[in-house]
Amino acid sequence: MLKKETALTLLIIFIIFMIGFLVRLESTQLSGISEDKKSFYQDQYGLPYFYDMDSYYNYRLTKNYIEHGYLGDELINGTEYDLHSYYPPGVPMDYPPLIAYLAATIYNILNIFAKIPLLVICFWTPIFIAPLAGIVAYLFLRRFTNNYGAATAGILTVIVPFYFMRTVPGWFDTDMFNLIFPFLIVWCFFEALNSDRKAGILLTLASAFFMFLFSAAWNGWQYLFYVMLIFCILLITFGKITGQLNRQALKKISYSSLLFFITSLGLIWSLTGFQNILKLILSPFELVLLGGGSLGYPWPNVYILVSELQIPSFGSIMGGLGPSLLILAIISIIFFMILLIRKNKTITKTNKIKLLYMFSIFWALCGFLSLLGGIRFILLLAAPLIILIGIFVGLIVDNLSLKNHRLNRLIPILMIVCIVLPSLVVVNDNYNNLNPRMNDDIWETGIWVHNHTDNNTVVISSWVYGHFFAAITDRPVVFDGRLGYIENIPIKSSENIYLNSSPNVSREYWIDRAFYTNNESLSRGIFSMLATSGDMAYLTLNKYNNNSSEDVEILNFILGVDNKTAEYILENKYNLTPEQASNVLEYTHPNNTTPFVVITMNEMIYGGYWIFKFGGWDFNTDKGLNPLYSYGNLKIDNYTIKSDDGVVGDLKSNVIVWNNVTPYCVIKVQNGVVEKYYENESSNFCIILQMDDNLSVVLDRDFENSMFARMIVEKNETSLFRPLYRKNGVVVWGST
Repeated sequence: MLKKETALTLLIIFIIFMIGFLVRLESTQLSGISEDKKSFYQDQYGLPYFYDMDSYYNYRLTKNYIEHGYLGDELINGTEYDLHSYYPPGVPMDYPPLIAYLAATIYNILNIFAKIPLLVICFWTPIFIAPLAGIVAYLFLRRFTNNYGAATAGILTVIVPFYFMRTVPGWFDTDMFNLIFPFLIVWCFFEALNSDRKAGILLTLASAFFMFLFSAAWNGWQYLFYVMLIFCILLITFGKITGQLNRQALKKISYSSLLFFITSLGLIWSLTGFQNILKLILSPFELVLLGGGSLGYPWPNVYILVSELQIPSFGSIMGGLGPSLLILAIISIIFFMILLIRKNKTITKTNKIKLLYMFSIFWALCGFLSLLGGIRFILLLAAPLIILIGIFVGLIVDNLSLKNHRLNRLIPILMIVCIVLPSLVVVNDNYNNLNPRMNDDIWETGIWVHNHTDNNTVVISSWVYGHFFAAITDRPVVFDGRLGYIENIPIKSSENIYLNSSPNVSREYWIDRAFYTNNESLSRGIFSMLATSGDMAYLTLNKYNNNSSEDVEILNFILGVDNKTAEYILENKYNLTPEQASNVLEYTHPNNTTPFVVITMNEMIYGGYWIFKFGGWDFNTDKGLNPLYSYGNLKIDNYTIKSDDGVVGDLKSNVIVWNNVTPYCVIKVQNGVVEKYYENESSNFCIILQMDDNLSVVLDRDFENSMFARMIVEKNETSLFRPLYRKNGVVVWGST
């Protein structure tokens, strides 16, 4: 009987793993891309480029760890510094290291037997780690219910749509750990509450150890810690007040809780540093900031462009969890309450299931609250819902009383199929949405920069591609996907003006401002300031002036003029002392500037609205422009053109309109030659026809000569910027 039970357990584990593995394997086929274009999105190993830019960040840190034993680039006064991100000056390394440790270990082991590139290791790691979450869920729930309920939980875990999307091959990010460790932590803790003294202590210590590992795996570990802490406090308080728990049970819960929290904090403090404890204390402040939308003030809040940080709609929640997860969890809670009221033997004979169910309900409620911080926290909600459904299925099976034994086995299996099938359908639909953000053009551009620029060259690009360029060019970037390092906002030092105010999101404003303006000198001055001194010009000026709006105004006045003129403006227009002016000019007009390149690409056209909105930010009203902006794909048939955003026309007669309105001007770019003509003086927009890329852009007439129009859309050499390298829609610019 024991052998049969073991064989069944192993079979279920195998099935869960293979389901999780195979559904992810299919994603490598790039189903959403036509066959003739697939190679454009595949690397030199024939694999799709990473789907998410954070994957390149994790790849770079892993590479650092393999090469010199720590994640940062250098040790400065004993502190690891990342000198590729938010440069200058770089940032102290503060990132959960487990993903790098894991990938480096796999790399070192496999390279004993064969030479496998690190990129390939990083690409395939998620497909082997993510299914383990399903196995853990199964083994966990098997201790609290039967095989049917546990198997349901295991299968649901590996096909939760959001978890699936974030753990396919090529999505090398920390999401792969975000169900494994919560299940392990909660499993060991609740096992401890139902075990004898010695086993209970060991299980509590194991739970605390997994909490420590979770803190090394994901920056959001604190939320589960708080969920458990608050639940234990409420449980003990409720038990004392109502008498629902006897003295022995209360004592056990109290001692286990105390041991768990003290051990967790001790391990995290001693092995990762006090900073992680400080982040635990202040992490609710981060959630308030995320939900309040005031991140980065007084600068434009670039975080509104990060989809995973936006409060999700109900449809997004349903899509991320899968159709059955939320609905069945609600049904399971109702079912549980009915059984509790009726004093069903399965429920009332032990507190084991009851406690776990109550905790899961509380956890789910907290999970909903965490969504105020964005959909990235949806896995905090998925985990308790999976537990609820697993126990729910187990309770139904336990309460089946059919005389036909075959039906007693068949019905639970059919029920499992019906529960998991909707999520599989969503997963299948998601294959078409899995398209790499990278392509051959951007990759080859990164390689060119690596091979043809000095090591101290700073790369300036859209933050979206910052992680990629930092990793592949091996050059520092001004701004990347970590933006203003929101994870560190609560713990920035209040003693040092630089550490207290930087990193921040000001660089998004300055980069956008450089493209917004039609003043080439200002644009070059902004880029040079960012590459050479980072935020120091603004921070130094703010120390004297303490007026953000005027500080920005001053910098916009002086960055486009020479040193002497800038000095005159500072002293005579804004009343700075000679010493103060000299200190500011040290950062805006330094004697020795750092070389930089600006990388633009067609993908930046899609975000043109935000470049103009943020670049024209009004710091007095804390609002940006609402610019007239549209873009589309052009279809050209002989002389007739038509775009999918309303641009139509005849190239032979040069009659071009947008939504049946004649533009102020039309700018046509073909074979690198720019042709401009004016049509309607009273119109408020221009149309740019980028014939080489089959794109159209409609923008406010005030921006016809903006650096955005000239560098990003037209891609034509200017007086102060020249293309150093072109690869179709991607251009590397140097300043003259």
